[in-house]
Formats: sequence, C-alpha cells, structure tokens
Amino acid sequence: MTVPGRRSSTFSRLLRSGFTDPSSAARLLDADALAAVRTDPVLLDALGATADPDLALLGLVRLAEAQAPEELPLLLDTLVSAKPLRDRLLGVLGASEALGDHLARHPRDWQALVTYEATDLHPGLAEFERGLAGAHDPVHLRVAYRRCLLSIAARDVCGTIDLAQTAAELADLATATLRAALRIASAAAPADAAQCRLAVIAMGKCGGNELNYVSDVDVIFVGDAAPGHDEGKAIQAATRLASHLMRICSETTVEGTIWPVDANLRPEGRNGPLVRTLASHLAYYQRWAKTWEFQALLKARAVAGDAALGAEYVAAITPLVWQAAERENFVADVQKMRRRVVDNIPAAQVDRELKLGPGGLRDVEFAVQLLQLVHGRSDATLHSGTTLDALHALAAGGYVGRADAAQLHDAYRFLRAMEHRIQLYRLRRTHLVPEDEHDLRRLGRSLGLRTEPVSELNKAWRRHASVVRRLHEKLFYRPLLDAVAQLTPGETRLSPRAAGQRLEALGYADPAAALRHLEALASGVTRKAAIQRTLLPVLLGWFADSADPDAGLLGFRKVSDALGKTPWYLRLLRDEGAAAENLARVLSAGRLAPDLLMRAPEAVALLGDPGGLAPRTHDALEQEVLAAVGRAPHPEAGVAAARGVRRRELFRTAAADIIGSYGTEDSPAEEDHGALVDRVGSAVSDLTAVTIAGALRAAVQGHWGDTLPTRFAVIGVGRFGGHELGYGSDADVLFVHEPREGVDEQEAAKAAQAVIAEMRRLLQVPTADPPLLIDADLRPEGRSGPLVRTLASYAAYYRRWSMTWESQALLRAEPVAGDIELGARFIELIDPLRYPVEGLGEDAVRDIRRLKARMEAERLPRGADPTLHTKLGRGGLSDVEWTVQLIQMRHAWAEPGLRTTRTRPALAAAQAAGLIPTEEAQILDEAWVLATRVRNAVMLVRGRAGDTFPSEARELAAVGRYLGYAPGRVGEVLDDYRRITRRARAVVDELFYGA
Repeated sequence: MTVPGRRSSTFSRLLRSGFTDPSSAARLLDADALAAVRTDPVLLDALGATADPDLALLGLVRLAEAQAPEELPLLLDTLVSAKPLRDRLLGVLGASEALGDHLARHPRDWQALVTYEATDLHPGLAEFERGLAGAHDPVHLRVAYRRCLLSIAARDVCGTIDLAQTAAELADLATATLRAALRIASAAAPADAAQCRLAVIAMGKCGGNELNYVSDVDVIFVGDAAPGHDEGKAIQAATRLASHLMRICSETTVEGTIWPVDANLRPEGRNGPLVRTLASHLAYYQRWAKTWEFQALLKARAVAGDAALGAEYVAAITPLVWQAAERENFVADVQKMRRRVVDNIPAAQVDRELKLGPGGLRDVEFAVQLLQLVHGRSDATLHSGTTLDALHALAAGGYVGRADAAQLHDAYRFLRAMEHRIQLYRLRRTHLVPEDEHDLRRLGRSLGLRTEPVSELNKAWRRHASVVRRLHEKLFYRPLLDAVAQLTPGETRLSPRAAGQRLEALGYADPAAALRHLEALASGVTRKAAIQRTLLPVLLGWFADSADPDAGLLGFRKVSDALGKTPWYLRLLRDEGAAAENLARVLSAGRLAPDLLMRAPEAVALLGDPGGLAPRTHDALEQEVLAAVGRAPHPEAGVAAARGVRRRELFRTAAADIIGSYGTEDSPAEEDHGALVDRVGSAVSDLTAVTIAGALRAAVQGHWGDTLPTRFAVIGVGRFGGHELGYGSDADVLFVHEPREGVDEQEAAKAAQAVIAEMRRLLQVPTADPPLLIDADLRPEGRSGPLVRTLASYAAYYRRWSMTWESQALLRAEPVAGDIELGARFIELIDPLRYPVEGLGEDAVRDIRRLKARMEAERLPRGADPTLHTKLGRGGLSDVEWTVQLIQMRHAWAEPGLRTTRTRPALAAAQAAGLIPTEEAQILDEAWVLATRVRNAVMLVRGRAGDTFPSEARELAAVGRYLGYAPGRVGEVLDDYRRITRRARAVVDELFYGA
C-alpha cells in the first residue's frame, strides 16, 4: 500500500517517468506480485524508458500474477539484476499488447529472453527451426511461433537489430514455420507425402527477406511425382498437402492464428490449380503471364519442401523475369501499373495509409522493381528480391542518383519502422496510422521520439512521405539527365544504352531522339540549364503518362527554344506549381494545341494564371477584336490581328479542355463531360463570331469607310448558330442585307457581294494563324442561289418556295455579326417557319424522315464503319439532332422552352415538357456528348478534323486518354462508344421513325 504522505511524490515521479495515468500505475505498483521490487528505482526508470510505460507495467503485473509461487522470485530477481532481460522484457510489454497477452497465457516464455549469446542476438533459420521443432500440431506451432516472435520483437524494440535485420529474421521465422507446417501436414497424410514432391516458393515480402510482423505470406506451390508414381495422382496428393499447410498456418485456434498463407500469385490466380508441375508453370509464364506477374516473381525464393524441385523452379523462371522488359506489351503494362490505384481505399483512410497512400511504401517498392526489370536484363547486380539491397545496387550502378537513393532509403526505413510498430501492438495486419492520441504517443516513443512524440511523429512521417512522393517520379528521370548533362566527373551514370532502355520502357518510341532533346535542354552550366534539370524529371513523368511522350518532349524543346531567353518563362514553370504540369498535359495530348502554341509561345503564360484558362466573354472578345481592327493601317493587318486573337483563344480553349479532361495532380478530371462540351462549343462559337465581326469591320473600313451602302448581317446556322462548334468546324452562315435609304438596290447588292468576297479573302490569307472557312451552302437554293439576299427576298422565297428541310435548318439560325436590328428582323421573319403554329403536318414529318433515311444511305463515306462514325453513324450526332429538331418543329409553337438553337437545352426542355421520357433523354444526351467529345478529341490529337476514330494506334490511344480511359484500354473505348450509340439509336428509331 502506498504510504499516505508520499502519494504526491510518487504521483509526480510516475508523471516524470512517462506514465499517462499515474493513479492507475500507482495501484498496479501496489499489486502483491510486485511487492519485492515496487520500491526499486531501477524498475521505474526501466518502465519509463519503454514506448508505453502504462502498458508495460500492466503487462508486467499480469505476467507476475501468472507465475507459479515458486517461480515468481526468479522472474523478479532476474528483472532487477539483469539489465538485458529487463530492457527486452519491458520493451516488449510496452510495445505489444498482444505479446503481453501471450506471456500472461504462457508465463514461462519470458525465459526465452534471458539468454544473451551471439546466436541469440542474431539467430538464423536453423535456430528458428529448432525453436519450432517440438510443435507437432497447429496449437503448439502457434505457441512456439510466438515464443520465437517474442525474441525478435525484443531485439527490435531494444535496437539490438535494425529494420532490415528485423524484416529478415521475420522472413526466416516464416520460412521455418512453413517447413514445420509442411512437416505436420505430411505426418498427417504420409501416403500423400510419399507419392509426391512438393516445393513451396515464397513470394512478396517473405520471398524478399523483408517480412512485416503481420502480413499475408505469399506462396506458389510446385509439384511433381515421386519416382514410380503417377503424375496426376501425385499432383492431387500435393494439392491436399498444400491445402493442409495453408490451413495449419491460417486457421484460428485457441491460440489464435499465425498469418494467412496466400497462393493467389500463382498462374491464373485463385481460378488456377493450387499446385502445378514445373512444366505447367513455365508454359503459363511463356505464353500468358502479364508484366505484373514477372514483377512479382522478382522475389521468388524456394523456402520449404523439396529443395531440388524448388531450385529447379527458381532457375527456370529467373531468365523469364529478366526478359520481361522485352515483351511487346511491357510499356503499356508499365503505364497502367504506374498510375496509382487507390480507388479501393476509403477516402477517409487515404491520408493514413502507409502502404498504398501517396508517398507510401508501395511507391518505393514499385519504382525499385520497375527499374530492376528495365536494367536487370543486362546487369546481374540488380537481381535482388530485397528492396533496400536493390535500391543500393541501383545507386551503385548509376541507375538512381546517389542522393535520391539515400533519401529514399531513409524514408523507406522510417515508414517500414512505423508499419512494424503499428502491427506489433496488437499483432494485426494493418497499414493505417492510428488516429487515437494515446496510440500515436506510443508509436512515436517506440521510434525514439520522446520530447513531443505525437507532433514529432506526424512531422517526420509527413516529411518522409513527401520525400517519397517527390522522388517517386524523379527516380526514373533524374539519372537520364545526369547521363546527358555529365556535370560531375567520375560519378557513375547511365550508359546511353541503359538510358535508351529506360526511356523505351517508359513509353518513348524514339529514345535516341528523346536523349538528344534532353541533352539540348539540360546540358551546360548556365542558369537556364540548371532550372531545366530541376523541371525535367517531373515533366518527363507527366509526358510518360500521355499517349505520346515523344511529342510532349519535342514540343517542350520547341517552346523552350522559342522562349528560353525570356526572363519569365522558366521562372513561371519553376515557381507556378500548375504551369509546368498544365504545359506537359497540353504538349503531349496531340498536335492542335502545341501547333497553336508554337505560333505564339508567349501564350504559355496563360497556363500559370489561376484564371488564365477561363473562357472570355463574347463582349470582351468583340471589344478587343474591333479595337485592334480599328487601329490597323489596312484591312489585312486588321484581320491578321483578329486571327491572332482567335488563335490565342483557341489555344486557351483547347488547353482548358485538355486539362479538364486529363485532370492534374491537384485537380481531378472534370466529371461532367456535358459541361466540357458546352464550354468548348460556346467558346469556339463566340470566337468565330467575333472573328467574322472583325473581318466585316475591316472589309468595310478598307473600301467604304465607316458605313456600307447597305445594312448587312451575318446569321449563324448549323453548329455555329447552335453554339456547338468544334475545333475543326467550318462556319455555316447566311448573309442578309437591306439597302440604306436612297441607295440603289443594285448598288447595295454589289456592295454586299463585295464585302462577303473581301471577308472570305481576308479570313483565308495565308498566315501563321489557322484560316476560318465560311460556308453559305445552307442558303435558299443552296449553291445555285444568290450568296446574299435582301430581307424582302428571303421573305418572298420562304413564302413561296421554302422546303421542310430549309425550315429545319433555320432551327439553329442566330445573328452572329453585323447589323443587330437587321439580324433581329430576320429572326422575326423565320420564327413562324421553324416553329409552325399547330406543328408539322404528317406529310412534312414523312418528308423529314425520308430525307434522313436517304442521308443515312447515301452520305456515309464508303468504307466507313457505321457504328463508329460520329456524325452520320448509328446513334451519332445526326440521329440525336434530327430527333430533337423534329420535336422542336412539332411542339415549339406551344412549348417556349423548345425555342432554342442549342441541342442539349432543347432536349432538356423536351424532357421537362414530358415529350421524351427522362431515361430516353439521358440516353440521347449521353450519346450526343460522347460523339461531340470524340470529334473534338480527333481534332486535338491529329490537328485536322475527322468524324471517325483514328486508325493509328498511338492516336487512338490519345483519343482514349482524352475521353478518360487509362492506358491499354483502347478496346473499351470503342466498345463503350458502340454500346452508348446503339442504345441511342434504339431511342431514335422509336421517337424519330416511330418504330
């Protein structure tokens, strides 16, 4: 019992010793079992040195109370007199609640910590096998396993062994356990054991001699017939033995479980046979295996069973592992594997994930293994299954920068130490950093952080995770720059061959050219080259994430050559976090945006401005264009300025579209694809309208001064009037004029004709800027009719001659330039035609259906796949637009919401009015948005317009990436397009054709 006057001093001392609950600790110290040592100052100091003094004291009391009366003095005497035992025992009790429970159940096992000889300090496989030799059933195997684990944990928490030694000892203990389990299984079925040979191959961390405290032990089983036995029956017997071995280790007994044995890395995974012959394994790996399977085989190691058969297996698969980088699909597989797979981690846990989270252990392990596969085919020093050993070999060979390797080494050791201590506490398989303050305190103290353990732990963890995240990509690319820059004499670097192998493995089709670009950008001692060497490791990773890394790097070199002497360019990329990534995405997504950028490289500045990619309003653009035209000395200069604005704004629109579709590290891809399409359509349509307005102003100024002899308006039709232009769309227009008062009609008509001709000429003058083609073929009488008419002439024509298809074409008519009042009167004229009172008659509906059917039969290009043609194909743009337009012509007279030139708002209005069921409206909208995005993607990727998917593989992959598909998923792109448009066509058949 505590002496009454000394409570406060005991309380204070317990606090100073690190106890968080001094009252409970004082009561535990008063336990009868500790009567002989409770006042010993050595004991209190030793408890205070543990990770969790409260937990250590509780475990000690439980252990003491579990001792037989005659054995308790031995425990207490040894505890106070033998420092090694004291440190080991209390260290374990303060770090592991689970091992404290084990000692309470098996109170004599503490004696396993008493010996302090050389073999005890660093036991090997033979010592662990001896420790498990007396276990002849699963229960006793668990007890013996934990007794051995107790000794490893003791050496670990006391610092007798480091992280790598701990992981290796855990792997040795797992090997001994698998051997013991196979021995028990064979003893239970001697007939099975007699007729087969069975080898157990360790994979994963066990195979790599770097096991955790609690982890699945990954294995592969190889079987064969014993001499004189049938192979089929032998493999069945081996399968029974392997299954029993797995159960012995995995099943829960009164002594709990050891760890799950996972055989899912075998050929065909869980769908394949548990045991195969060596020949069957080789046949699978030579014909069917994926790149990730060879990556897994890096760590294959024979650990139990028939040693000769295991050695044969390892010898046979090793050459296949180091030839994996030469496989045809290696690059695509690597790109898929390099994209982080964290979708299955609950969002609330991502930031606490040590293994799979950003900057986690998987990042280091994957990077090291990938570099081993790429360079190990020609360098046997890289053939190690242990991550830290392989990292050291990569650095020694110049495949990884020494400074980067050192930082990764330290970060990996710290993160693995965290993982070990987290798992050791309750011996549970977890990679999550705890949230509870007490758990974090114990974790921090166990890692030697004693002043402010929680804050110090969080700070160190975030710092190391940040190092891993930052270096993960640079690890691949920085040695490439070292190889071409050659700034440090005598340092080992990548050979040209090794550098080419690495670039090829990362997706570069022309490694030699890529190396030339890197040399041009990064070599030398100038400040510019130094900044490039800082930027390029990250940029190369972003380029490699695209479908065309070579184009991205070439584009970056061109932009850098053009802007390299400007003071702001490299500073922008270095200091504005988003600018460099945005530029990498834009340069590697296809030809259009880089072509636009190269005509005015200073537009790079838009990529670093937080609001730089937001589309500008129509009024702001028109004001800029008209002001530029007004200042120009002649029409050509004025329209050149207008086309320059158009080029810059096309780049802004394309860049925003690409970045929104791809996403960035800090901003995920836009999920609302309809919004992306609408933004592009509105921006390009506004841009086309103000460019035409500028050309009209220039043409008038150059020949007539301020005023044209006739009022003149440009009416946008088709996708232009519908605000749905794509990057490669022509501008479909109608021209209308009205002679000014006192002007002869013939003179007015000549002036109108002349201004149109001049506008067209100015917009197509060969310059560095893309031309703008004006198409007036939708005018009355088509190409046979006059190019421009007066408003009265339009009225007379529509009154007398108008066809149903012409009324349909007018559904998307909207003034875009010229005389505002005249444009408004034109709309008043055509409204009764496009929105006929009481809707269309049945004859008109039949005419529209006949015309649509004829177009489908005649206008689809010869040889085109009707399931993949975005405009005229099944369920494509034409199908959806004609269906919506038929509804408009039938019902817009009564439904004001349908009186719009835009397809998607008209479709939404039809659905809101109950004219289309919601599900069918969504099907049509999805198909229209997808087809529009494909057309935009084709123009972005190829730099020229197209209505079908590209046939060239790299271009098709780039279209897929723009649409949101990961590398290697091209087949899904086409399958999904066909599925979505097939559903849309079924709706069209019902709503348009009445099927």
